[in-house]
Amino acid sequence: MLPKNIPDDINIELLLSCFPDGMCKVSFDGMHKRNSYNDFMGLDDLTDNNLLLSVGRPSLYNALPELLFHPIDRFDNLSPTDDKDKFEEEYDAQEREKDQAHKFFAPFDLMLLRLRMMVRERLDVYAETDKIMIDILGDEITETQKQNRFVKKVLPFLPLCKSIRGNKTYLTLMLRKIFLEEGLTIDIGEQKHSFTDAHPQYNAQLGSDFDDFYLGNTYDEQVTTYDIHYWSEDDCDEHFLQFIEELEVFRGFIQDYFIAVDGILRFDVSCYDDTLRLADETKYNYLNYNTNI
Repeated sequence: MLPKNIPDDINIELLLSCFPDGMCKVSFDGMHKRNSYNDFMGLDDLTDNNLLLSVGRPSLYNALPELLFHPIDRFDNLSPTDDKDKFEEEYDAQEREKDQAHKFFAPFDLMLLRLRMMVRERLDVYAETDKIMIDILGDEITETQKQNRFVKKVLPFLPLCKSIRGNKTYLTLMLRKIFLEEGLTIDIGEQKHSFTDAHPQYNAQLGSDFDDFYLGNTYDEQVTTYDIHYWSEDDCDEHFLQFIEELEVFRGFIQDYFIAVDGILRFDVSCYDDTLRLADETKYNYLNYNTNI
């Protein structure tokens, strides 16, 4: 079955990797085709259940001098009195020579194409994980952050920080995935917290919003808060204290890379207990904690 809706700008090496080996035959139509159209020019069915892939790339035939395959004076000996049939005969002969030359170089062209596919496969090992980009963007990550188990899980998202930064939906999905892998659940909320500014600055410009003014050095700010359900009464041990330290390191990392410039992130750790109910056999019949018995 012939695939449909193939993107015009798809890489040929990538497209060939989607088909079984030997299923596609490649036609190298020359660089002039690529300049006029695209690298990928079309895919057609063949009678032997194979596919013909037309590529706007030069063959080895195109890289060699034309004199090796065709006489340069083929049309010079035609007199003005010769009719167009003579010209078409010479043109058809040249096209047959061109087809034979393409068939001769086809195995070598395919060998070079397979070498490019092998190079791409090796590069994909680095491209799939964006390791190079992660190393560049995370050049200033501290050793403490690198050893943090939560930071390690968020590093693959680092190349997407431009899209996630300031987007609470993306940020929540990313954090929920990371914490779920650690067996934790989170809830998001917006809370107003009071902050203390040791060196307050007052905006006295004309037309400024009254929200910019505050008395003293204490002011309120909207904070994105994630409530992490972690511990119960029996879990508050040395592991819990270590978790709090890891969480603060992780919070600082997320604040630097994924929170908007004017945003503030806060993690709250809460106790999570199952809701009290009458019996395991009775579904949806729950007792609230304020139930009078």
